This record gives sequence, C-alpha cells and structure tokens, in this order.
Amino acid sequence: MASLDATLAVPAQREPGLAGARGTISLDSSSGRRICERCRVAANAITRMRGLLGRSSLHEGEGILLLHAPSIHTFFMRFTIDVVFLGRRGEVLKICDSVKPWRLRSCRKAFAVIELRAGEAERRGIVCGDRLVVGPSDSSDAERRERCTGR
Repeated sequence: MASLDATLAVPAQREPGLAGARGTISLDSSSGRRICERCRVAANAITRMRGLLGRSSLHEGEGILLLHAPSIHTFFMRFTIDVVFLGRRGEVLKICDSVKPWRLRSCRKAFAVIELRAGEAERRGIVCGDRLVVGPSDSSDAERRERCTGR
C-alpha cells in the first residue's frame, strides 16, 4: 500500500522532445534550419481527428504536428499537403509530397506526423534521416495572449 501512495504522490513529468510538445510550437532541424514557424500540436484523439478539416489552405510556415499517429487520411480535405512521418526522437522516417484529398498514407514505426503546405517539405530541405526538434518560439507569451484575447 505504501508504494501505491508514493506512486500517486509523484507528479507526472512532461515527456521530453516532440512527445511533450503542446500548443503552437516551431520546429527546426537538428542542423538549425527552420522547418515550421507555426506548428499546431494535436496531442489527443479529438485534435488529431479534427486535424486540418474545415481549413481551406495552409499558409507558408504553418503546419500541424499529430502526435501518436503512424497514419493519416486526407478525407474531406480541400487541398493538397506534404506529409512528414517522424520517429519517437524526431527523426524523419518518410516524406509524402503533395498528398491529394481522399488519400491514405502510413509509415511503420512512426510516432508523429507533420502536415505542411504542399511543396513545403522540398522548399525547407527536409530529407529522410533529418532529426526535427522543438525550436525557440517566434513570438513571446505576451504576444500570443494579445492575439487570443484581442487586447
């Protein structure tokens, strides 16, 4: 019983790297190249299911990081995207360029997926074997709060 109480008393620690990412982040390659300036993190089933549905496009530098997602679909989407599959440590396992609506894509051993504007993976120089990391944010917390509240 004492061990159960001790386990409950220990606060959950945030996972390092991509697994611990939340909110809107930026992604860089391990060599310092900026991959995605504004990458929204979809960490739970509902946000992953919603993904990019309802959007009419993605802007340059914008994307979504789907955690715990070895596969994606583009059903009901209105535009073409680039799909980058990542391993648990952020290594690029597979790149699918210009995936059109109503398609499926998957990658064995993938932990996460980045969905980017079509052509962005090539423009940013993403190649298999790159390692992506959470980069420094482009905007301060105060700027983000101002955009959210309109103040």
